[in-house]
Amino acid sequence: MKGLIFDIQRSSFVDGDGVRTAVFFKGCNLRCKWCHNPEGISNCVQMLYYKSRCTQCKKCRDVCDFSEKECTLCGKCALACPNDAKEICGKEYTENELLSIILRDRELYERSDGGVTFTGGECMLQIEFLEKILSLCKGEGINTAVDTAGNVPREHFERILPLVDTFLFDVKCASEDLHKEFTGSSNRLILENLEYLCKAGARVVVRVPVVGGFNAHTEEINRIFELLRGKSIHRVELLPYHRLGEHKYEGVGLTPWEFTAPEDSQIKEFKETLGEML
Repeated sequence: MKGLIFDIQRSSFVDGDGVRTAVFFKGCNLRCKWCHNPEGISNCVQMLYYKSRCTQCKKCRDVCDFSEKECTLCGKCALACPNDAKEICGKEYTENELLSIILRDRELYERSDGGVTFTGGECMLQIEFLEKILSLCKGEGINTAVDTAGNVPREHFERILPLVDTFLFDVKCASEDLHKEFTGSSNRLILENLEYLCKAGARVVVRVPVVGGFNAHTEEINRIFELLRGKSIHRVELLPYHRLGEHKYEGVGLTPWEFTAPEDSQIKEFKETLGEML
């Protein structure tokens, strides 16, 4: 069994408690217009091309045995490029190969109450591989977290529930029409899965991206608050929008949408609204 991964970040401090290894699964069934990992949307290995870095030195062509239409994604051109204008995105790992990487930082996990976080893309779209690697990690005593947008069948959550210490669960907005407009999908299934996890006794950390031009206004934050109030949620995290991922859009041949980071005063106001949930 193999999983398709597009990045592994060791010593992460932003993907759950303590020091963590974040494993990014390739493939997503949402199309969030502010996505900061657009290279994780496709569920296939792909060639990223940054035209702005290309100097037309043609070293990539010198080492290639095929035409562009016949490309086998062997990666020779990316290795030959002196300007990193080309990059292969996505690599298959067996569960044991991935486990060996995760175990390298076991001591850091133990010292910081950290562990491993499986994210994406949407890691739960590769449910068979995710279930297997979660089981191996639990067998090694590694704390596990799953970062998900929740837009997957209920059965996927049922399969991995006993293997996950924390679910990092995205709630992007409360309004269904707004969710459809900015992600391409309804949020009904997402909210149903959140309700299921809360009633099942899972440790749930809700993460709310705060995006200017999308949900960074009092009315929508209040709707989210009303949606979450009364649910068995460990805490809520506000994730202010940033533009650090916009350069990645060139690599996948897309143009980023124009969004803005929320003002500090807005974040303060939203935190006051959410209060003890934070």
